[in-house]
Amino acid sequence: MQMQYDTNVKTIEGTLFNALVKAGAVSQDNADDPVKVNLGRAARTDAGVHAAGNLISMKIITQVPDVPDLVARINEELPPEIRLWNFLRVQNSFNARGVCDSRKYTYFFPSYLLIPPKPGSGLHKIILNQAPEGYEQQAHPFWVDISPESSPDDDMRRKRLWRVSQDVVEKLREVANKFVGSHNFHNFTVGASPKDASSRRVIREIEIADPVVYGDTEWIAVLLHGQSFMFHQRKMIAALILIARTGTPAEVISELYGIRQLFIPRMPALGLLLEYPLFNSYNKKTEPLRENKTPEDPEYRPTIDFEVHRAEIDKFKQEFIYSGMRAVEDRDGIFDAWIRTIDSYVGNDLSYFNPTGKIPEEAVIQMGVKRPNPFRERKRFDATSFPEGSRERISDAADLGDAEADDELKLDKKKLAELEG
Repeated sequence: MQMQYDTNVKTIEGTLFNALVKAGAVSQDNADDPVKVNLGRAARTDAGVHAAGNLISMKIITQVPDVPDLVARINEELPPEIRLWNFLRVQNSFNARGVCDSRKYTYFFPSYLLIPPKPGSGLHKIILNQAPEGYEQQAHPFWVDISPESSPDDDMRRKRLWRVSQDVVEKLREVANKFVGSHNFHNFTVGASPKDASSRRVIREIEIADPVVYGDTEWIAVLLHGQSFMFHQRKMIAALILIARTGTPAEVISELYGIRQLFIPRMPALGLLLEYPLFNSYNKKTEPLRENKTPEDPEYRPTIDFEVHRAEIDKFKQEFIYSGMRAVEDRDGIFDAWIRTIDSYVGNDLSYFNPTGKIPEEAVIQMGVKRPNPFRERKRFDATSFPEGSRERISDAADLGDAEADDELKLDKKKLAELEG
């Protein structure tokens, strides 16, 4: 989303700003520097994360000579995957990020991620090792009569045809409910301390939709409505899925809010979508500026409401987001490649995903203490577009060429704040 100092990096803001200049909405005097027009955004998205709605605040020229429809004119200068829905006049003191009350995100994932770990895999062994004495894990129906040596491609074909049961969906909803409210999310980002005030965030609502089948694959959508989200907070979805597929009690979420430092892997960026930011407090504050006034009145300030554009947004999402997301997954099996990196891990970082709900001491990260075999994230899963023929490289669970551990990331608090959405 955010414009970068490196002008060779393509961003939504940079592309939009150039279109505004070409359409005459930004004067040539201000065309060399967005700072001159006080450009700001309500929500920042990482590279690779989709957005259906966002808001930029800036000073623009709304009456351009010989341009009867400024929105249409600006869209002529934009590529089809970036659309301007509208522009609205706001109060002079308006700041997009500061005035934004909350944000809605949706995360989509194939339901086959909820299939328990393959027997004989690293995570499967962890579950058995951490299980209480006398615990007997029943073989999941998916893995019955399947050889531990079956190929990933054979497993993938069967996974696409698998359908999640209603009781597993209800388990997801039970776990998701533990996220609602004000909590310390320091374990759901990188570089944060449980003592940081910024680690406390408010999740207002989480809704898990019933599964829907597209092509051969069944998908689940998780809608998250929160005051704000931390960098890489898609770790929430990873925790949700891993708890459900390992039989871990939902109460472990409370442990993740505690002072102990624990590792949670981050989900692929491919499934994440910013729906839109909300401005309920601003809309209420400006109610007097709409009473007994018409939109033509210079004092009139309209409400900020993305739902007005629901039909256009839904059409855009289907054409430019959902279809591409499903096509990449169908071709490259991104989510399957991700879950196999999880299941192949044999260290201690994920050992708290177990039937007891207890946190083993070896899973706790001690700051400044080097731990054996830390889980290493693959940067490839932070992308949403992949070249043809990349499937073999993406799906190699043993390939660590682009991997890094969370505690190897060097991000100061100021940088982390800039990376929040």
